[in-house]
Amino acid sequence: MVGAGRKKSITERFDEELKFFKGWIDKPKAVGAIIPTSSFTAKRMASVVQPASGLPVLELGPGTGVITKAILARGVKPADLWSIEYSEDFVSHLRAQYPDVNVIHGDAFDLDKTLGDKANTSFDSIISAVPLLSFKVPQRIRYVENLLDRMPAGRPIVQITYGTLSPVPPGKGNYTVEHFDFMLRNIPPAQLWIYRRPWKI
Repeated sequence: MVGAGRKKSITERFDEELKFFKGWIDKPKAVGAIIPTSSFTAKRMASVVQPASGLPVLELGPGTGVITKAILARGVKPADLWSIEYSEDFVSHLRAQYPDVNVIHGDAFDLDKTLGDKANTSFDSIISAVPLLSFKVPQRIRYVENLLDRMPAGRPIVQITYGTLSPVPPGKGNYTVEHFDFMLRNIPPAQLWIYRRPWKI
């Protein structure tokens, strides 16, 4: 039974990687990486979520759902998770895998339109796997500023990147930059960064 379970897990992982690779082939700029985020990285990113806050969580760029799974494992109810995905193929996959999660097909850079009548929702935290290095620095700054407007001061955005530096440079807006972790157990190795709106004194 243990062997059968392990075989199923490996098969599911392989299928997931094939879906992800297909998405990368179709739209490499939108996907960024060539295989899904590791479960170790996903768990680390989800660790900032506070389910007891009573606020929903916003996930941007869920891909095949590795980070989605980690957020739910953190204790977030599916109905309290909003996952925004640009790829139609990934959206179909996510809706099949997580039918109770609010999976929305749309642009993370235009959340007012993407969220529609939920645009004024306040989130506990935001988990982002959007490939920011594919965009110009001013766009990245606007992206972070817009996201921080959707959370209480002090709550985090966690961003994954494959560069050595923060994709959103410090000192360019009303946010703080914190290096969160270096994930060697990820292919390729990844850097995690946290952005917050400073507390008002």
